[in-house]
Amino acid sequence: MRLMSPKMPWIWQQPDWPRLSVDAQRIAPDLALAHRWWGVLEGKVAAIGLPSGQQIVLEAWADEVLATAEIEGQRLPLEAVRSSVMRRLGLSQSPGPQDRHVDGLVEVLGDASTAFQQPLTEDRLCRWQSALFPGGVSGIQRIAVGRLRDHDDPMQIVSGTLGREVVHYEAPPSKQVGRELQQFLDWFAATTPPPSAPSASGMDALVRAALAHLWFESIHPFEDGNGRIGRAIVDMTLAQHMGQPLRLCSLSRQLMRFRKDYYDALNQAQRGPCDVSLWVQWFAQQWAQACQSASQVIDQVILKRRFWETHADINLHERQRKVLQRLLDDGDGGFLGGLNADKYMRMTGVSKATATRDLSQMARAGQLRSHGVGKAVRYVVNVPEWTHGL
Repeated sequence: MRLMSPKMPWIWQQPDWPRLSVDAQRIAPDLALAHRWWGVLEGKVAAIGLPSGQQIVLEAWADEVLATAEIEGQRLPLEAVRSSVMRRLGLSQSPGPQDRHVDGLVEVLGDASTAFQQPLTEDRLCRWQSALFPGGVSGIQRIAVGRLRDHDDPMQIVSGTLGREVVHYEAPPSKQVGRELQQFLDWFAATTPPPSAPSASGMDALVRAALAHLWFESIHPFEDGNGRIGRAIVDMTLAQHMGQPLRLCSLSRQLMRFRKDYYDALNQAQRGPCDVSLWVQWFAQQWAQACQSASQVIDQVILKRRFWETHADINLHERQRKVLQRLLDDGDGGFLGGLNADKYMRMTGVSKATATRDLSQMARAGQLRSHGVGKAVRYVVNVPEWTHGL
């Protein structure tokens, strides 16, 4: 990644701003690969059917919530996230653990990806930002919520110790934010595909999502929460082009894996010209990787379902089913050291004799494979495609 001179103007200071452009020929190979993996993912979800698909949506949405907060250095409690997402999807009526910050972020991402046909307005963005900061605080600092920033100090993204700060980006002055944001919203509305033909838009979905994210982050209209809202806008953009709210994979998890590269790519684009082809290329590559990761998850779902279909006629005790599901969830070689009678006893609370009998029964029925002899015998779940490192 090429480095920009610190003396180069910010992107919003360029004479062409905000007319962002891309080199179609340069980005074409990365876009093609990203759309190929997107199509593979959609096809696999369609193949596995609704019940399994709902579980994938739940896991992907929960992962998106966790990761988009983690990018900002905020760690959310997993159980509260899963509980909030399940309530949002209508999959659970029980309250479960609740957290106002979690519920706010889930509501924002949910509104972006399900109410995608509703116009994106300043008021809607302000309500999203307000939902992220219940009580009007970020950490222990009071911030302006539900309105655009209006402070006189420069809005800067800074790292480093006191006295040795490095300014990675400086956004437009607060007095320009209202006008800058309205230009963005007008462009977003003008490029939104018609609901009757979401795939017939004049602009590629991933290009539009990449431009929308970069443009919004460059304006940085709020005191805090810009990153999370910017990624929610990506979700909304992709949902508009898909014509449905189905969430299949977590782009934020992919961005979190390459968090430094993500910030570097944004900073490079924000300190360069309005030709942002490099940024769009990088964004398309991350989407392709996110789709590949989600595709691998679906492959595992398919293998698990095939396992239970194969053994559907075999009578099992509930404790045996739970242990088998645990082994399946841990994946290929994920259950360290394999399963033995002692581990089975701890997992189920049964006696040594019952554990030995249960394991032998599952091995004879073909649900488990054994290796080793005597006290060294170990069992692994019998999924033909898994080697378990053996």
